[in-house]
Order: sequence, then structure tokens, then C-alpha cells
Amino acid sequence: MSEYIDLLIVNNDLALDAGRQPLLVDDRASIAQDIAHMIRDSGLLVTLVAERDRLRQRDCIQQLELLVETDERLVPGTAQIVQVEPGQYLVTAKTLKFGSIEVSL
Repeated sequence: MSEYIDLLIVNNDLALDAGRQPLLVDDRASIAQDIAHMIRDSGLLVTLVAERDRLRQRDCIQQLELLVETDERLVPGTAQIVQVEPGQYLVTAKTLKFGSIEVSL
């Protein structure tokens, strides 16, 4: 039995199966989806992508990491955000019960 269950969101819309019923995600995938939505809703990602000053970029990344750390389903101190390429970031963290998660932004 899953502890966390959520509707699967793909491209800002519900993902549906062949019978037009919403698809579900659970546990680790649900936590990862919640973190992606938390970051998007904060508006900090837009600021980060628009920022050109390296020091301000680092400050914005730190703010995002602190935001991710507020999720009580994560092991404190494990959230990390790294730039994969310009405009693309990878969020990693460890959950208390379900192992590591990765979120691409």
C-alpha cells in the first residue's frame, strides 16, 4: 500500500490512460512531482534562469535548496541543485523512506 498518492501531471495537464482516467503516481514519484511544483510555484526558477550574475545565481540556488529542504519527507541537508547546462538544473535529495529522487528543471 502506497503512503503518498497523487495525480500524474505531464506538461501542466493531467495524464490520462486509454480509458481517459487520470494516472496516479505514488511515494517517491509523488514527492518528486510535489518538489517540482513547489519550485515552479515559488517563481525562483524564473529569477534564476534570467539572472546573469554568478553570485546572484548562487544565492537563488541556495534559496531554492532551502525551499526544497522544507519538505518534511526529505532527509535534512540532502537537497542539492546543480546546473546541468545553461537554463537546465537538476535537483537531487534523499527521502526518509523511499531513497533518492531527481527532478529536472
